[in-house]
Amino acid sequence: MSQTHVVLVEDDKELRESLSEILELNGMSVTAFASADKALPCIQYNSNSVVVSDIRMPNMDGMTFLQHLQQLDNDLPVVLISGHADIETALQCIKLGAFDFVEKPLRPEHLVGLVTKAIQHRELTLENRRLKQNHPRTITLDELLIGESDSMKKLKTRLITLANADVNIVINGETGTGKEKIARTLHSQSERNNKPFVAINCGAMPENLIESELFGHEAGSFTGASKKRIGKIEYASGGTLFLDEIESMPLSAQIRLLRVIQEGELERVGSNQTVSVDLKVLSASKDDLFELSQKGEFRQDLYYRLNVATLDIPPLRERKSDIPVLLGHFIHEAEKRLNLKAPALTPLHFQHLMNHDWPGNVRELMNEADRIVLGISDLIFTNNQQECHSLAHQLTQFEFSVLHHTLTQFSGHIGDTAEHLDIPRKNLYLRMKKFGLKKEDYTTDTTPEE
Repeated sequence: MSQTHVVLVEDDKELRESLSEILELNGMSVTAFASADKALPCIQYNSNSVVVSDIRMPNMDGMTFLQHLQQLDNDLPVVLISGHADIETALQCIKLGAFDFVEKPLRPEHLVGLVTKAIQHRELTLENRRLKQNHPRTITLDELLIGESDSMKKLKTRLITLANADVNIVINGETGTGKEKIARTLHSQSERNNKPFVAINCGAMPENLIESELFGHEAGSFTGASKKRIGKIEYASGGTLFLDEIESMPLSAQIRLLRVIQEGELERVGSNQTVSVDLKVLSASKDDLFELSQKGEFRQDLYYRLNVATLDIPPLRERKSDIPVLLGHFIHEAEKRLNLKAPALTPLHFQHLMNHDWPGNVRELMNEADRIVLGISDLIFTNNQQECHSLAHQLTQFEFSVLHHTLTQFSGHIGDTAEHLDIPRKNLYLRMKKFGLKKEDYTTDTTPEE
């Protein structure tokens, strides 16, 4: 395999030349660009390269550059350079998939170490791709959707039919049934599976920002819009767009979405030029969209455009025969993630699980598997049945408890939680990922963090 190449993007000429020299003196091959739009055509899927980019740049900023790179190759390591004022943006980029970031003023040894790790990561990724290409393995539908109950068999049969049909689909299901998982499976089994899958929770977006997020905007189109932004819909072109909690979408955005579906084109906020898009639209709602459309609370014409076909997900209480195999899968995943061994479960334990109504459905069962591995399940363990664990197990259990308690205390606010625990935000995100904790499970409102 040829040497991994470093693509450096920095608009400051003096800093660009200095960084190039530092990396080259450490044996790295570097090509430097003054702007992201000039660098972008030189990067392709499977290219043996990593990217080091500033965040604040003219024309195309680091965030937009990252989104374009992920569309080309989602596994491409991108190291971002940020000034002190850009830390929040850098952390947002980490959440979106950036490899890491370095803060100005740069320490050469830190930059070299980080880029070296990115190169090693890239080489491993490309090697794994070569191995998979030489030994291809098809992931079956049974692996993607676990369960053999009659209702799940019917769901899988209908899913296969709809995945092969390039039509818009409404996914119906209670909270926690796995509507996004079904949407992702529809995408993975379709002919669009090599194109982007973009999931948007309409209920989690502030109303004043949703149109910009969905349709993009031009520079200067509103206060704070200093750069052009590609919207989620445009980014998903060629692939699948999943709109969760679509009943929360404002009327103005519904009108714009209707045009996208009818005409196959959109206008960014602040622009009068159209952009062509090609999408399969999947949508989901906590409420009955048909009833909302009849009451005038959701556009009827949009409903009929979205609802070409429906897919109904059964709640867990209606397929309890799937609980043992689902729980086994979730416990296995939790054991790997937490690096712990779950205590053995008895028939009495399973009886408690089967008698539970599972109002939170599969998501609740997945969280219960984590608690079982940690030995803190109130559902199946009484105080006298708590298992004795090693020091490592107890420390992990304590770490989980502290994180869970603090996130609850601050209603999922990442900044306040990190400050209270006295850890960097990035470390907090990593620990939350380790335990499968999600900000939205603790958030009481949709107000964006400052």
